Amino acid sequence: MWIFLAFLLVPLIEIGLFIQVGGLIGLWPTLAIVIITAVAGTSLVRSQGARALNDLRRSMAELGDPSQPLAHGAMILFAGALLLTPGFFTDTCGLLLLVPKVRDMVLKQVAQRVKVQSFQMGGGAPRGPNPAGMGGHGPGGPRPNPASPPRGHGPTVIDGEYEEISDETPPRPGNSGWTQH
Repeated sequence: MWIFLAFLLVPLIEIGLFIQVGGLIGLWPTLAIVIITAVAGTSLVRSQGARALNDLRRSMAELGDPSQPLAHGAMILFAGALLLTPGFFTDTCGLLLLVPKVRDMVLKQVAQRVKVQSFQMGGGAPRGPNPAGMGGHGPGGPRPNPASPPRGHGPTVIDGEYEEISDETPPRPGNSGWTQH
């Protein structure tokens, strides 16, 4: 429902703003403003995006939580899309998303509304509380590790066939199908 309202209201707001601004300053200055904001926005998005990418790389190199740099990068990408969309309302929203404090505020609001769940593959007990409220154990005792084979069984064996090909093997006669003669 919210998406429908956004697709309905945003164009109406943009049309109203184009009419008002165009009536005040004229057609050509209005179009010039739209083009200038698109060019300036693209430049800002490029520099902010490079900074966000560096933050993400640093977070990954330090084995830190990459969620904040990823979220900032996504908002910068969305800001770029808004700035490339012609209109004063979308340009204003896009420019606001390029301000780091505004992105932090948006991220804080989204974090309050989103519940993040995680899972872990490999060894170790799962992190965080579980439905039974016990540290890593449910009502039936310890949880099995889905990445490891069941107890009492050996490693997984995959049966297959192979054909050894060496340089001495003569080429097969006929057309390979990859070339046309």
